[in-house]
Amino acid sequence: MTKLYFIRHGKTQWNLERRYQGAKGDSPLLDESFDEIKQLCDFLKTINFVKAYSSPIKRARVTAQTIVAKLDQNIPLEVNDAFREFNLGKMEGVKFSDCERLYPKEVDAFRNHPEKYDASKIAGESFEEVFARMTPKIKAICKRYPNENVLIVSHGAALCAEIRHLMGIPLEQIRAVGGLNNTSTTILTTLDGQNFKCSAWNKHDYLVRALNDSDMV
Repeated sequence: MTKLYFIRHGKTQWNLERRYQGAKGDSPLLDESFDEIKQLCDFLKTINFVKAYSSPIKRARVTAQTIVAKLDQNIPLEVNDAFREFNLGKMEGVKFSDCERLYPKEVDAFRNHPEKYDASKIAGESFEEVFARMTPKIKAICKRYPNENVLIVSHGAALCAEIRHLMGIPLEQIRAVGGLNNTSTTILTTLDGQNFKCSAWNKHDYLVRALNDSDMV
């Protein structure tokens, strides 16, 4: 059985400011995020990982590098473009509240009605395009490591959509159980690399502080 540990990156300055980051926008991890990554590692430290993968975007890459260093298991880390965040085009770097004013239909569809989301309106990336790059890579990982634990560090919107897609959830229901918090862990298992079950969704009870709205996408 392959066990996939999907980690959303640590909290950033733009998360705090409630700005869309996307695939090209980025901001540094908050100082306190490194303490929270350590708390995550305390949860993960008894698990043996054969490999770690990360988005190339700095906020995820630094999170992955910090995890691998703190776990001290000599885990090979591969940075792979498949795990980058949604390209959110014109919305990147813009505050949520301003996007709701400028692109109300697109924001509502992206958050609440993904089956109606037209990414071309903001020069962004569709759900189908995200699935097309993430799903083959994840299935290839499962084929390569059929009986191992694997870490994948990526981004909130992409992970939320892709994980639910792997589970066979229809597009219109992808957001039904909410999003993912910074530094959270979601665990999928598979026996064949084709059918996936979720054993933990958005787990963050290892974090010391109380979370708020700016922690989730």
